[in-house]
Amino acid sequence: MNSYPMTADGAKKLREELEQLKTKDRPRIIKSIAEAREHGDLKENAEYHAAREQQSFCEGRIQDIEGKLSNAQIIDVTKLPNTGKVVFGVTVTILNTETDEEITYKIVGDDEANIKQKMISINSPIARGLIGKSLDDIASIQTPSGVVEFEIIEVLYK
Repeated sequence: MNSYPMTADGAKKLREELEQLKTKDRPRIIKSIAEAREHGDLKENAEYHAAREQQSFCEGRIQDIEGKLSNAQIIDVTKLPNTGKVVFGVTVTILNTETDEEITYKIVGDDEANIKQKMISINSPIARGLIGKSLDDIASIQTPSGVVEFEIIEVLYK
């Protein structure tokens, strides 16, 4: 299986979710199943079936997170020297050269991407157009409305 990049922050959040699932959710669900069993006939027991469904979801999520963490290549940009170069994990501010609109993005792994929080996937067209460029460079990025030129005005390794 290939490893894929993940920010140190993204890995921390996944570890916290895993801890929550294993130490709080899993025991609570097991208790719910035991209580539902005490109510008798399992075929007609909605509480039992709901608890079993929760258990299935919880165990699936635990496996999913463990798999992601075991295959993650965790990159902590705060430990790298800021060369002004756009690399995985940086926060980059770009200026649309036509509209003078500024936008700031953090370049993250696929699982961490959240456009509302301005976190874009390393595999997105914008990130791919910025990776390898440096402060003050112009990046030409293909957008649905055509090629747009962006000037890189800030690169933060935070």
